[in-house]
Amino acid sequence: MLSAKKNSSKLFKILLILGFGYFFWLMLKITLEYIPFNPNVSFLMIKQTEVQDRPEYLVFFYIHVYTSIFLLFTGFLAILRKDFGIRNFHRNIGKVYIFLILILAAPSGIYMGFFANGGYLSKISFVILGSLWWVSTYKAYQFAKQKKFKEHKQWMWRSFALTLSAITLRMWKVIIVYLFHPNPMDVYQIIAWLGWIPNILLIEYLITKKQI
Repeated sequence: MLSAKKNSSKLFKILLILGFGYFFWLMLKITLEYIPFNPNVSFLMIKQTEVQDRPEYLVFFYIHVYTSIFLLFTGFLAILRKDFGIRNFHRNIGKVYIFLILILAAPSGIYMGFFANGGYLSKISFVILGSLWWVSTYKAYQFAKQKKFKEHKQWMWRSFALTLSAITLRMWKVIIVYLFHPNPMDVYQIIAWLGWIPNILLIEYLITKKQI
């Protein structure tokens, strides 16, 4: 029985790594489109008003894009910390994760939220997402300093659930466009909320059930 449970746990971890690796690779491909700096590619093609009228927009955009891909990677490594066997690995990578979100990724995401496509519904969602991302990460940092590691772990899971919105938002976009073919602006309004609300609800459920 124990052997079967151990094997199923190992299989689940392998599938988790493979699944994350695939979606991380897709996200990395998107990120690499913006190297070298080019304001006339991909997503920026539909943000030319902001690019031309607000010079700071590109700065916040690049900060957000480059830090977000790194945060997906470091956050996932932190989850698998026990498999590395490196002393202080979790603490050190956690510090990088927290610093990048609090100082760079979340503030730049909040700024960009004010100019999101899809009207006020999308703008409100992305500003809330960025704010919750910052708050949950800061709470995790506070509890770590207080050595309340159970609470720290729970808030870090909430933070990473919001980090994963970079992936889940795009997954929902593919599904919705494939099934319903809605107006592009309608898609933005829907995925702006679907990208992060199911993530955080799932984490809250797991925390309540003491699964994490």
